[in-house]
Amino acid sequence: MTSFSPDSPLATKVASSPNHDERNGVARPNIIVLHYTGMSDGHDALVRLCEPSSKVSCHYLIFEDGTVVQLVPEARRAWHAGVSAWKGETDINAHSIGIEIVNPGHGLGYPDFTEPQIRSVILLCRDLVARLPIPPDHVLAHSDVAPARKDDPGEKFPWRRLCEEGVGLWVEPHPIAAGPRLAAGDKSEAVSKLQAWLKEYGYGIPITGKYDKMTEIVVTAFQRHFRPTRVDGIADVSTVETLRSLLAQRQHVNS
Repeated sequence: MTSFSPDSPLATKVASSPNHDERNGVARPNIIVLHYTGMSDGHDALVRLCEPSSKVSCHYLIFEDGTVVQLVPEARRAWHAGVSAWKGETDINAHSIGIEIVNPGHGLGYPDFTEPQIRSVILLCRDLVARLPIPPDHVLAHSDVAPARKDDPGEKFPWRRLCEEGVGLWVEPHPIAAGPRLAAGDKSEAVSKLQAWLKEYGYGIPITGKYDKMTEIVVTAFQRHFRPTRVDGIADVSTVETLRSLLAQRQHVNS
């Protein structure tokens, strides 16, 4: 495929990537996965996403000035999520739209996302949510679906603002304060309940009753998205109560 017409009116350019395939029987995607490029330069990221040997791609790439480029038709399975899972589904690529945002990421200084970028993300996601449609709790970070491997788009990404603009799910984080907490090495029913709640929301986590490395990793991913003021992998009262509120808010939204 050398060229195609953009699916979204927000995409002003097309740069066709060869890295895609069939959606494996999925009629339409129902997840949005947001990434950062993790490279120093947006042009280099575009080249890599279109290079056959890289075996990576996305549906949309958003530059610092807000320009939206489409690389893969929405009907096709772009290769952006890698080994990942959400709500028991392990072929996230088949079920999702991948959006890459130009930002060098944690390894290269992790600057703030630009205002034009965030505005374009919001408008593009609102278009996708309206057309496909995609439920609020299916607007996810790469770190949500691949917490052991990825930390993008990270704690600087303005998830609250997206929700205020009609994209995704958000609750006000519970205040950080002194109190009981769960951390590495703990083993209890409270740990089992925490793991069960994280799994109920969608994270790929086994319920073991032990606060093991995977639990710490998933808690860290949850904090990056929903309690970004402190990302430490420790399930303090703020983290647990924010998760409880998020589950209640999802039930309210879906009822």
